[in-house]
Amino acid sequence: MRHSLKYFDKMRCLRKRSAVSFLGILVVCLLFMNLYIEDGYVLEGGKQQIRETATHQLNPERYVHTFKDLSNFSGSINISYRYLAGTPLPRKRYLTIGLSSVKRKKGNYLLETIKSIFEQSSYEELKEIAVVVQLADFDSAWCEGIVQDISQKFAHHIIAGRLIVIHVPEDYYPVLDGLKRNYNDPEDRVKFRSKQNVDYAFLLNFCANLSDYYVMLEDDVRCSKNFLTAVKKVITSRAGSYWVTLEFSKLGYIGKLYHSHDLPRLAHFLLMFYQEMPCDWLLIHFRGLLAQKEVIRFKPSLFQHMGYYSSYKGAENKLKDDDFEEESFDIPDNPPANLHTNMNVFENYEASKAYSSIDEYFWGKAPSSGDFYGIVFEKPIKISKIKVVTGTEDRQNDILHHGALEVGEKIVGNKKGRQCTTYLRLGEFKNGNFEITDVEHKVLFDINCMRILVTKSQKEWLIIRSISVWTSQTPNQ
Repeated sequence: MRHSLKYFDKMRCLRKRSAVSFLGILVVCLLFMNLYIEDGYVLEGGKQQIRETATHQLNPERYVHTFKDLSNFSGSINISYRYLAGTPLPRKRYLTIGLSSVKRKKGNYLLETIKSIFEQSSYEELKEIAVVVQLADFDSAWCEGIVQDISQKFAHHIIAGRLIVIHVPEDYYPVLDGLKRNYNDPEDRVKFRSKQNVDYAFLLNFCANLSDYYVMLEDDVRCSKNFLTAVKKVITSRAGSYWVTLEFSKLGYIGKLYHSHDLPRLAHFLLMFYQEMPCDWLLIHFRGLLAQKEVIRFKPSLFQHMGYYSSYKGAENKLKDDDFEEESFDIPDNPPANLHTNMNVFENYEASKAYSSIDEYFWGKAPSSGDFYGIVFEKPIKISKIKVVTGTEDRQNDILHHGALEVGEKIVGNKKGRQCTTYLRLGEFKNGNFEITDVEHKVLFDINCMRILVTKSQKEWLIIRSISVWTSQTPNQ
């Protein structure tokens, strides 16, 4: 009889554990389902359940007011920010650069990071940016000291409305002790990364309406020369295509670019899952939930990690981005265009993948003489330089062995099938590559089209790794 009772007790315990596990999984599923808003995502059932779950996780009642609007993912979070330096921006900018900083046991790179942002920007670029620094440490003496240093070194940028320093009182933070130890991380590590998620959520929430775009940096970063101009060119080249995150560094959450209208949702998302995993992992999940499955990263990188000691316990962190180039580089303009080819495309290596700064390419099966890759520009343009690279390091024979590059004018047809009636040949491919400068002096007409023409059949497949177009002045219409 005693053994029977023990057996039933064990069965009851197992059922309870199974029920708890099932409910946990169900709640997480409901949370993810409720991320579908705007842009094809809707927020319908289970809103009250989300609020109850978030409140339960954050626990103390004094924190509940921070998350009371959690069901409205497009709305801002009700937080009182302290302005430690600077004032609200008088006008909206093109790009906000946000960074959060805490006291480190070893090293402090914040001032060097701010200096790099301003020094690597031209006077015209400075008019279009705002830099928001969040001092996220609860040590008020440290915050006051840093604010004094920033105010002394960057007073003219503060006066000009380009630099703001903010702080969020500790009362607005959720519980940071006794959190789940996911991935078997030690408690202090869990606390550090969980607070960091909240730090970034509050920073994103503050920056949501300051500009059209937002780029996330760390407080130990060096910038490339004229990085804003490069970012603007990339954004222009992506016109008409859907994206959530554009990446200008391969390290962590350095150089991640967002539409400002997505910042409230991202802030809510980080708060909801603040104790689950590190910030850079959450950013990947956020991108996927908004239907950007692939990484869109540009080379060369515009931002470089320069710190030697991590903000977590002063541990060594010598990570470097080997794709970073500090000096100004000649990034192509690649104006908006329609791309098409009559070649047999392999799998999903479609034509659009060659006309991009992303590390991807067009791949077609063995082309025949007369096959082409065509570009029809949305507007007539003046071109200064063209560069085409075929083949890759691991497929060095998949190049265009015999081909020419031509530019055209006089478009005929509708939007679905436009093409030029007249073409001018600019030259032949050599060893799979083509490059020409001073095009505007060699071509007297405004260019509507450009095409890569196969002049002799080949048995090898063809990879077009990159097509780069630099423009001069816009032609008069």
